[in-house]
Amino acid sequence: MSESAHLVATLFRRAAGRPRFIVAIAGPPGAGKSTLAEALLPLFPEGSAAIVPMDGFHFDNAVLDRRGLRPRKGAPETFDVAGLIATLRRIRAGDADVAVPLFDRAADLARAGAAVVPRDVRFVLVEGNYLLSDEAPWHGLAPLFDFAVFLDVAEHELERRLVDRWLQHGHSHEEAVARAFSNDIPNARRVLARRRPADVEWGGDA
Repeated sequence: MSESAHLVATLFRRAAGRPRFIVAIAGPPGAGKSTLAEALLPLFPEGSAAIVPMDGFHFDNAVLDRRGLRPRKGAPETFDVAGLIATLRRIRAGDADVAVPLFDRAADLARAGAAVVPRDVRFVLVEGNYLLSDEAPWHGLAPLFDFAVFLDVAEHELERRLVDRWLQHGHSHEEAVARAFSNDIPNARRVLARRRPADVEWGGDA
């Protein structure tokens, strides 16, 4: 059994008797959170699981500009945490379909109501950097998760991946390094320094 299949089997055991089970998939930028969530999805019975990305709760660039936070986009203070908490409470209630925003990387903005979590979905995989943060107001997420996975990736590998991400977006090597080390790596270190324990420290296959 692959590590991914083993994780899904663990989630089924933990979810026994529960109509809805919410899983946090957390880790620093570049750790592979969305990759893992997408890999897990087809291992659940069809229609029984959905993904909610934290990135959909980015503040718009216009808001970040007004607050002087545009250069720090992706830091904890650049997200609508209250909106995320309110949405997860609605999802946890499980009494109606819930629309969620998705982040459009090409357009660099969040699109409201871009996906829907159906009321009959049993497993909800929430993926994002700060889901296990012990900082206020992020710690308010803690009671909304039934299970937590943290992606454990060495910092030197995160650095390589983050520089490569900017290269793939068409930046020069110098620009890619500058972007990664001025914002992404400080955010990664903040994730690692201010996190609550997880049920699983993920280092397996995706």
